[in-house]
Formats: sequence, C-alpha cells, structure tokens
Amino acid sequence: MSIDNYRHKLTPYLFLAPAAVLLILFFFYPFFQTLLLSFQSFDTNLYSPVFCGVENYSKIFHSQSFFKVLINTFLYMLIAVPILVIFPIIIAIAINQKIRGISIYRVILYIPAVVSIVVAAIAFKWLYANDGLLNYFFGILGIDKIGWLTDPNVALFSVIALTIWKGLGYYAIIYLATLLTIPDSLYEAADIDGANTFQKHIKITIPYLWPAITLVATMSSISALKVFTEVYVMTKGGPMDSTSTIVYYVYKEAFENLNLGLASAGGVILLIIAMIISVLNIKCFEKGGPDVQ
Repeated sequence: MSIDNYRHKLTPYLFLAPAAVLLILFFFYPFFQTLLLSFQSFDTNLYSPVFCGVENYSKIFHSQSFFKVLINTFLYMLIAVPILVIFPIIIAIAINQKIRGISIYRVILYIPAVVSIVVAAIAFKWLYANDGLLNYFFGILGIDKIGWLTDPNVALFSVIALTIWKGLGYYAIIYLATLLTIPDSLYEAADIDGANTFQKHIKITIPYLWPAITLVATMSSISALKVFTEVYVMTKGGPMDSTSTIVYYVYKEAFENLNLGLASAGGVILLIIAMIISVLNIKCFEKGGPDVQ
C-alpha cells in the first residue's frame, strides 16, 4: 500500500485525535478515578482510604436522604423538561415572523441565556425574599406573603422557575435555527391546499423540528439532572432538603462531610441515570418522529 493511501486512511483519525485526547483527559480518566474511589472508604483516614467493596453503594440505597434528593431531581426534571421542550417551539415560531424589528426581540429573548447563572440566582433570591418584589406586589393586591424559598412545598418550584427562565430563550434559538431551513415552498403548497395555521405547523413545522426536539429534550434532561448552582446559591438544599438534588448531595458528602467514597458512588449513579435517560430520549424521539406530509 502506498504512502498516499496510508495518509488518506490516517487523516480522519488525526482530525479526531485532539478531541479524543481531551475526552480521555477530562471524561474517561476522571470517571475511572471516581469509579475507583466509590469502592473505597475514607472513614478512618482521609489520606489512606481502604477498599470496602460495594459498601458505599449499599449505604446510598439504604439512605432515606438519597431517595429524597432522587425524588427531588426527578420532579425537577419532570416539570422543567416538558416546559423547556414545548414552550420554546411556540416562541421560536413567534420570532420567526418577518416583521420589522424582529431581530431586537431575538436578542432580548437570548439575554437570559448569557447572564451568569450565579448573578441570575442572586437576582431571583432577592425577588423571592420575604420582603422582595413578588411579595410586595402580592401585598398591594391583599394577598398573604409566600415563602418562596422557605416553604418546603414551594421552594423547589421557585428554583425550577429560574432554570426555565434561563433556558427558554436558549432552546428557542436552537429551534429557530431549524425553522430558518424549512423551505417556504412547503408552506405555500399548504396554503394552496387550504391548510390553516395549526395544520401547517403539525404537518410541516413539527416534523422538520423533530431532530431539534430530540436534541433539546436530551440537553434539558441532562441539565435538570445536574442542576447545582441554582440550589447552592438560592437555598443550600433547604428547607428540610426540599430542594436538594443529586449533584448537591454529592457536593455535600464530598466537601462538607468529607465522605469521598459515598460522594463518588453518588456521582457514578448520577452518570448511569443520565446515560439511561439520554438513550431513552433519543430512542423514543427517533421512533416517534412524524413524517412531512
């Protein structure tokens, strides 16, 4: 085989090599280190852990606090993900109209996505304060104050609102990029056939958006699973662990309780859950995608 043939075969691998190196250094190596730590106990000596088998996993699965944060995390995902998948479609269709000044609306819509999550969390915390803006307006209307971040029945939904506020514009722009690729001739043909606006979106827009919907569903699911900053800044997992998530549980075990083995086991479980949900999202949307008619 000639040198040119070797070069032709090796070229794709050379382009992939930098990404592969980064993936190994920043994903596979930390993952295997975490996996190794999850089988070790740091109870006796933080600097000299001992092998403990699956003891850390056993502790987690017998821990009521872990199941509490697991339920919180899934509830977080079940509320945030459908909203972040469906509502950005409506927004994207709205800002895809050919009207004067629409670019300004697109920029305004995307601003929350570029605002630092820490800054946004601090702003929302002030908004939710007992004497904050929301309760001030409620007071004007004669409505009793609500403990947005102090009531266990309300706090999680208050934190979810921040995630939704941050994500709506971001995912809408992803949908918009796909909408801009749909040929106008399809909508013109639908007009000739007498289709109304709703029928055009069902038969044309949604089928074309299906790959983007799959992407958004997967991205928003993973984001909901690994939510941390909002919880850390706004509630520290309280009140009564009502806003504590898996990632915050891992952080607390690792850096507050110095239980690295238990925290590592929690991290491995989180990764497995994220992988399963990602695969299920992709499989479900691949099978369920409608055809353009």
